[in-house]
Amino acid sequence: MRKRIVSTALIAIALAVPGVAQAADTPSLSPIAHGSKAGTTVLSGQFKPGTKVHVDASAKSLEGQPRWLNIDYQVQETGYWCGPAATRIALSARMNPPSQGALAGQLGTTVDGTGWIGQVTSVLNNNLGGGWYETKEMPNDPPAQWQRDLLWNDIVYDIDRNYPVVTNIVAPANNHPPGYPNYTIYHYFTVFGYDPVDRTVVIADPANFGGNAIYWITFDQLASLIPPKGYSA
Repeated sequence: MRKRIVSTALIAIALAVPGVAQAADTPSLSPIAHGSKAGTTVLSGQFKPGTKVHVDASAKSLEGQPRWLNIDYQVQETGYWCGPAATRIALSARMNPPSQGALAGQLGTTVDGTGWIGQVTSVLNNNLGGGWYETKEMPNDPPAQWQRDLLWNDIVYDIDRNYPVVTNIVAPANNHPPGYPNYTIYHYFTVFGYDPVDRTVVIADPANFGGNAIYWITFDQLASLIPPKGYSA
């Protein structure tokens, strides 16, 4: 059986600030420098809307190690563009993606947000060509075991093949990822890595709530956040 290639690369962080030249030596950090435990923040800071951060995972390691993908993280440019921003992050693993504004138009995003994960699936496939992405609904809350198993298998299968997963979540005040405000949040974010030992996933969160841009959460928490919405994988 062909062995999975996984990454323990350093993540190269390059903040893209308009009108400011980038330094020759890009600062770097490891997404597992402090482990891949739930609640570990990989990238933190109160970034301005539209700030871009390149996450470079290019080295290879042994099977069973945490894996994450090359992405261009970007903070959402408006309070209702989490769908376009999460879609852009996912596309960046495979192409130079359109702007958030262009994707908002493709998604049909309004001031009320992006209504359905199926809109994300269609835009991902239209931009990449082909039909890799499928919409997976998770209406049961809590999800059935087969839905949890499918979600984990989709994350591993997709990320092993360089496809991030976009999730539509509902996070009540008693079940929040790091930094979320104290009320129910309807949101999109991107899963771009996983740790098969800790059973955690690494999230690129365009909202940058509380200065938490990229962080690890448990797979169990992710599975509890998606219902009654869904994900693109």
